[in-house]
This record gives sequence, structure tokens and C-alpha cells, in this order.
Amino acid sequence: MARGDEDGPREAHLRILAVIRAIRRGRVASYGEVARRAGLSGRARLVGFVLRTCPLADGVPWHRVVCASGRIAVRSVAAMRRQRALLVAEGVRVSASGRIEDGLGKRRGGRQG
Repeated sequence: MARGDEDGPREAHLRILAVIRAIRRGRVASYGEVARRAGLSGRARLVGFVLRTCPLADGVPWHRVVCASGRIAVRSVAAMRRQRALLVAEGVRVSASGRIEDGLGKRRGGRQG
């Protein structure tokens, strides 16, 4: 079993999804930050995997998860535009190239103010 997955992969996936659901509207968090909050430090790629493949991810605000650099992870131009539009609709300032203009630190998600 991978580190942090002592309760099993499904349990790790559920923890990741719970963290993402807790990211407040108008906020973002990095893949690594989501992993850390889920008790899976160093497992940022697992966060991306869960968002891409987990049927339980339906209804999860996936668009609030961005790269540590403060950019939207570009899977395709269409996907980047969709994620950007969703973030902008929530009040997050995002450049045309997909960079969070407020900086990741100022627009972090979760329970923070």
C-alpha cells in the first residue's frame, strides 16, 4: 500500500474528495495542499488521479484545485477555459493564460477566512 493509504485506496480517495469539497467558493488550493490536508503529504499526483478517475468525484468543485505555481493545470485548451470560467464566475481573478492573479496564498481554500 502507498504511504498515507493505510486505510486503503478508497479511504484515501474519500479523504481527498472531502478536502476538495471544503474549499470555499472563490478560493483555490494546490494539488499538494489538498494532499497534505488529506493526510497524504507528497501525494499531489494522487489528487489529480482521483479527480480524473474517481466516479465519486461527481459534484466535487474540481475547478478550485490548481498547480502549486498558481496556474491551472492545462489538460487541454477547452478544459483550461472551462476551469478559468468557473473560477472567474466565483470571483477568482485568473489571467487569460490560466494564472491565478491574486496569488495562490491570497486565495487559498478550505476553512480559512
